[in-house]
Amino acid sequence: MGATIDNSLVDRISRQGEEALGRLAEELAASPVVTGAVTRVFEARERAVQVQEAALGALNIPSAADVERVTRRLRSVSQRLESIEDTLDRLEDRIAKAAASAPAAPAGKPKASAATNRRTAAAKPKRSTASKPKRSAATKPAAPKASTRAAKAK
Repeated sequence: MGATIDNSLVDRISRQGEEALGRLAEELAASPVVTGAVTRVFEARERAVQVQEAALGALNIPSAADVERVTRRLRSVSQRLESIEDTLDRLEDRIAKAAASAPAAPAGKPKASAATNRRTAAAKPKRSTASKPKRSAATKPAAPKASTRAAKAK
């Protein structure tokens, strides 16, 4: 029974203390002197931060805001790089699947690499279009049929 009396007494004192603190906070918030002082403190803090950033800038030392800005930018670049890497991985998978499902090259003549094709194209002299004889409509070869084009494209 003594424990319940102690608990109710503690609860009552606790409630009264909270009410007193609430009234005090309301009176302080309503006081123009206190609100003016708080406003001046925050303004002084802001000026101090600006002066500190200017001093650090003059010494060529990054401020906390500069470091945070660079950190955010680095995270953004990192996310973009990861996205590009994921896209490349998917593309490599598609190329590997396409290569696995494509028929093998004929055994007779080996396929030239892209580098070899570039070298031979660069070594060949280009012919001038001015020296080509003009063909008349009668001597021009007939265009291949559409079905022949489709077969060659495969």
